[in-house]
Amino acid sequence: MARKKNNRKIKNAAAHKSGKGYGFGTSPVFLAAINTILGAILFLRFGYATAHAGVAGALLIIALGHAITIPTALAIAEIATNLKVRGGGEYFMISRSFGPMLGGTIGISLYFSQAISVAFYMVAFSEAFRPLLAIIGNATGAELSIYLISIPSTVLLFLLIIFKGAVIGIRALWVVTAILAVSLLMFFFGGTDSAHSFDIFARVDNHDGFFVVFAIIFPAFTGMTAGVGLSGDLRNPSRSIPLGSITATLTGMAVYALVVLKLGYSFNPEELAGDQFVMSRVAIWGPIIYIGLAAATLSAAIGSLLIAPRTMQALATDNIFWFKGINNFLRRGKGESNEPLNATLVTAVIIILFVSAGSVDFVARIISMFFMITYGTLCLVSFLEHFSGNPSYRPTFRSRWYLSLTGAFACLLMMFQMSTPYAIIAIIAIILIYLSIKRGREEEYGLSDMLRGVLTQITRKLQIIIQRKSRVSQTSWRPSFIAMSSHSFTRLAPFDLLRWISHHYGFGTFIHFIRGALTEETKQEAKDKLDQLIKMGMASNAGIYVDTIISPSFKTAVAQIVQIPGIAGMDNNCILFEFLEEDEGDIEDIVDGIQFASIVDFNICVLRSSERHFGYKKRIHIWLTPNDYRNANLMILLAYIIIGHPEWAGCEIEIYAAFESEEQAKGVRQLGVLIEKGRIPISGKTVQQVHWDKKIKGFENIVSEKSSDADLVIMGFSRDKIKEQKGGYFRRFPGIRDLLFVRAGQKIIISEE
Repeated sequence: MARKKNNRKIKNAAAHKSGKGYGFGTSPVFLAAINTILGAILFLRFGYATAHAGVAGALLIIALGHAITIPTALAIAEIATNLKVRGGGEYFMISRSFGPMLGGTIGISLYFSQAISVAFYMVAFSEAFRPLLAIIGNATGAELSIYLISIPSTVLLFLLIIFKGAVIGIRALWVVTAILAVSLLMFFFGGTDSAHSFDIFARVDNHDGFFVVFAIIFPAFTGMTAGVGLSGDLRNPSRSIPLGSITATLTGMAVYALVVLKLGYSFNPEELAGDQFVMSRVAIWGPIIYIGLAAATLSAAIGSLLIAPRTMQALATDNIFWFKGINNFLRRGKGESNEPLNATLVTAVIIILFVSAGSVDFVARIISMFFMITYGTLCLVSFLEHFSGNPSYRPTFRSRWYLSLTGAFACLLMMFQMSTPYAIIAIIAIILIYLSIKRGREEEYGLSDMLRGVLTQITRKLQIIIQRKSRVSQTSWRPSFIAMSSHSFTRLAPFDLLRWISHHYGFGTFIHFIRGALTEETKQEAKDKLDQLIKMGMASNAGIYVDTIISPSFKTAVAQIVQIPGIAGMDNNCILFEFLEEDEGDIEDIVDGIQFASIVDFNICVLRSSERHFGYKKRIHIWLTPNDYRNANLMILLAYIIIGHPEWAGCEIEIYAAFESEEQAKGVRQLGVLIEKGRIPISGKTVQQVHWDKKIKGFENIVSEKSSDADLVIMGFSRDKIKEQKGGYFRRFPGIRDLLFVRAGQKIIISEE
């Protein structure tokens, strides 16, 4: 036991030195979330909700609330596994997806929701002491205000966090969780003498409207993101945030439903409406409910108080606030863990102001609006990332776009249903904050840039439709491929490869080459061929742009096409050549084309096709040698993009690393890290080691033995070697049918450091 504690201290110390905060695991995320979920609203307002909406209505409120929070939890999980999440939690995710201007706007809204939440929990915490204040008041004859509890306890809480930091908060969460578990168990196993018939539709006369009840209850559902703000203090945020948040959300939903059913079964609506501590009348030991309320609200306050200053510190680190001096002051931390001392002090002032308001329902309505804006934005981030088809967006956990869209729409709808004036004020406030942040930041990534990925996808589809209707000549993709062939209608392999690559992640342009001078005859031929290409694209449902080019030679045609602009304002950056395995007559032209393409730093692919036509499309082999470090990222990324096409469904990517003995261990280790960080679905997440002794066996023989049954083999090549051998390298590797040679002309990145 002592050894485990020492190891934990060593890990935390290492985390401090590396700038990773406290290096917490998954449990703090779950504990912060579940203690916020099972908090003030559960103990103080679920009886009210059941009385005014009925059991059926209360269950519907729970369902609607989770229709917002579950998509948000899934969106958070998805974004967290795509980004290297640092300090700032939800703000970090939003700002790194939407840019500093919009991210800062939502971040400020998020900060206020977190800070005001602390006030809400402390007001609710003081409610647990009303019976005690009443007893003291009766004994002394004095009228004691609830402020005697709320304000001093808030000040003491701040002092505790300032002097003890996040560690004491996390330890407190364990204690509170145990108290909550005991109080809920005593409630569920308790009973009452109340005589009434159980009616799920019964509710009090003159009941509050459904959405009024929803607005008051909604803060109960907001706790699932409580642990996200600890991202800067987590060892592995990409694992801990999804696991902790989703588990807490589902646990809370189950507990909520059981509490409503228990209350409806135990009391009639009038009894539920008349006593906010009605749960104490059911529990085996009544005072445990007051203890549970105090523990839950104090815990939730601690959780929000740990998060809010960290969000403010992250905002200041990004220079979001309006004055340089403010940012410098707020970003300043204390100690090796960078505890946000100054941000905590500012947060304390804001919280005490709202604690002075003293009304649970008033504060609940305020924070509901702020949380709705934050949750709606997170869902929108996830939806837009799905829709934009960005190949750099490769989360290891995936939600569904329609769930994210549902969550975003539900947030906007419920804001207006809960309170139209509050919703309008919140939206106006967000617009004003955005405009104020935008001043002096016109050159930075903002709202207009946020939509670029989506508009790029829309442009791609519109350009293809426009071309099929009006034959507008434009080209592009991302990464921007151009394929050129004079055998477009007899050899379909390059056309198919291009449409697989261009299916979702970018743009592709296929150009039919006509050798000769530009004359009326060749012009008409080009027009006829273009009509055929368009029909071929429509028949195969290819998301690529097609065109023709007339040029005296293949060499001059390549020189032309590498200079043409791309669709959607993107420059073309890749070119695809092709020759048939049995017909090597095109190799000389391809070698010349490679020289032109390399001048403009194009990524170059040469496809050696066969009559096998990619076999069953189930196995892709990638071969890497010590000379392929420059090409490796592009080779792996292309394989990942190809298997995204439905025709390659179920395909497995296998990587073979052919190194000599002294290089093998290091090379395989580097490739393993690359694959893991890049979230590429390689079989077994492993690289197969192939010992290559150049004195015993040639590289082409090894490849032929291992990959003769592969549907596509991908390997790198060197421009200088191809020029020196006059394309002889492309003729090698007997027994391999469809082979893609790759040369990276640009730096390709598939993982974050």
